[in-house]
Amino acid sequence: MKSDPDRLFDRSPRAVAGLYLLLGAGCVVAIDVAVGAVSGSAAPFSPIRLAGGLALVAVSSLFVYGAVRHHSRRTVVAREELETSNQQLQVLSRVFRHNVRNDLNVVQGYADLLERRLDDERSRECLATIRETTEDMVEISEKLRVIEDASPGPVDDRVDLTTVVREAIEELDDERTDVEFSLDLPERAWIHADESVSYPVREVFENAIAHNDEPGREVLARVETNGTTTCLEVHDNGPGIPEDERAVLRAEEETPLSHASSIGLWLVKWMCELQGGTVRFDATDDGTTVRLRFQPAEKPTDR
Repeated sequence: MKSDPDRLFDRSPRAVAGLYLLLGAGCVVAIDVAVGAVSGSAAPFSPIRLAGGLALVAVSSLFVYGAVRHHSRRTVVAREELETSNQQLQVLSRVFRHNVRNDLNVVQGYADLLERRLDDERSRECLATIRETTEDMVEISEKLRVIEDASPGPVDDRVDLTTVVREAIEELDDERTDVEFSLDLPERAWIHADESVSYPVREVFENAIAHNDEPGREVLARVETNGTTTCLEVHDNGPGIPEDERAVLRAEEETPLSHASSIGLWLVKWMCELQGGTVRFDATDDGTTVRLRFQPAEKPTDR
């Protein structure tokens, strides 16, 4: 559905200017009458003063008309550019996920064939690097799918953050037996979000584990509600997210000389913001703390 460039918030510039003119004329008359009453003048209003005020309102209404018309057109152009950019991103994401992934599967298949034919250790190491790189690219393509499936509209659903955290921990605990998890969770913590909120929650835990090569890896998770926000705090004892990457996320801009190496961090930020939440990364000598804040919700009546 195309937007009408001559309308803003369902009101045409002419209607806005007309309403301004009527209200302005009414105010001029009211003020002139009030001034006449205060000054004790015999006439209820001054024709000269009234004419001057009405002329000023009429001229300024023309400026209002022009400003509203200009703003409405700029709004439509910006909206169309945003829709085009979203469409391009969706197309690029699908092309990457389907075409590139198919090509990577071919590379992996040939790598498997070569592995059975090569005898020297150096060649096997090269093949292992090829396989590891292609697996990383396939993982990125799966993460990009999250963007496609995410709903850009307002979130009306409610989920229990405590349950989301426990499910993520249980799944990771089965995969990473060398990690110690410590949980401080309320019985229930309902937030305004949909089921896709499980992605950033799981990604935060995965990052806390994957980027920690220290012996005795520990991850602490706490959920607290203070009435206005519900916060999930995840702390690990690893080396932490580098300051340059955290600065990129705070600036919300990638540059050739400054970028975040992990798309997972961007997806955590984007997916939380789609749920109406915020993300904060803090790194110290003791590790990294990630805080995901959401809007608390009342318990659904059907649960």
